[in-house]
Amino acid sequence: MKTENVVLMQMARESLKGKWGLAIGTFALYTLIIVGIQAIPIAGLIASLIIGGPFSVGLAIFSLSISRNKDAKLEQIFQGFNNFGTALGAYLLMVLFISLWTLLLIIPGIIAAISYSMTFYILADDKSIAAMDAIDKSKKMMHGYKWKFICLVLRFLGWTLLCILTLGVGFLWLIPYLQVSVAKFYDDVKANSLTTGNI
Repeated sequence: MKTENVVLMQMARESLKGKWGLAIGTFALYTLIIVGIQAIPIAGLIASLIIGGPFSVGLAIFSLSISRNKDAKLEQIFQGFNNFGTALGAYLLMVLFISLWTLLLIIPGIIAAISYSMTFYILADDKSIAAMDAIDKSKKMMHGYKWKFICLVLRFLGWTLLCILTLGVGFLWLIPYLQVSVAKFYDDVKANSLTTGNI
């Protein structure tokens, strides 16, 4: 049974209680690293492609730890580098596939991005799964959940506009809230997919 998005967001806030400082500090550090690297001309773009996958897996590990009320630690955002090849491969394949779909039309590219959106959470959960298998599993999991995911993200649109009015300061709270909400969404979809035999 699907859990309503508003309930998932409520659950995310509950999981973040007492951990807001850790979450804000962790995501702020991640942002500083990425922005710092991207500021380097040409080399920064290449470096971003190389580290994007491992960091995305690390963020998924950290977000799932908070979401599941486990012991979350800042250094978890670097754990994706422990499985560097798979994380890199998944990231590059996703960039390639989304780019190819976007060449046709914008909408197919967006649909592809949503279909692949659970990939890094799958890699965070299963260290032995191959990159392409994780992408395929994400596609299967998101079957019937794409619109629900869009609705979840749209619920943060108003908050995003308010964060812009605060000159970006509000994003320190919004990004952890969004990330943990998506982690809750992943666990909900995963549980339902296992029940229905979709994965």
